[in-house]
Amino acid sequence: MNFSMEEAIAVLERTPKVLETLFTGLSDAWLVCNEGEGTWNASQVLDHLIEGEKSNWIPRLDMILSGGEGKPFPEFDRFAHLNHAAAPLSDRLSEFKKLRGDNILKLQQLVQHESQLECTGMHPAFGSVKASELIATWVVHDMTHLSQIVRVMAGRYREDVGPWIAFLSVLQPHR
Repeated sequence: MNFSMEEAIAVLERTPKVLETLFTGLSDAWLVCNEGEGTWNASQVLDHLIEGEKSNWIPRLDMILSGGEGKPFPEFDRFAHLNHAAAPLSDRLSEFKKLRGDNILKLQQLVQHESQLECTGMHPAFGSVKASELIATWVVHDMTHLSQIVRVMAGRYREDVGPWIAFLSVLQPHR
């Protein structure tokens, strides 16, 4: 197993900075392009990450550490962010940065001993899950969405790269 709390936090604390650097100053065209009907654009992915900070990672970790497997987690609505009017981008980037910073502090307060990472909770679909698995998933979830954002944005120039498309893996069919 490769999980390390310090390494996990190092990634989690960088995601808001990555998004701020990537998004700030770009035209809206970069932020609203998508891969077709039913897909998310970069701006919507940011909103999804904000929703996760509010109602997914820390609430579930708290349930694992305080209640164990006695009560399953509430289901996370992966599409809840689509039902909210979007605030200005700078406000949403600031909100994500603040929420993530607060959640990293809560993570550090909740997990005081390495043995707590072995505590389990009840996921509504997967059954028994460990605290370490939840935190590792949080990290990889960030990476998944960063990858998605880059792929979606690169796709905006799919038609414009001409024959070089053969050498641009980000523009190859998603597997």
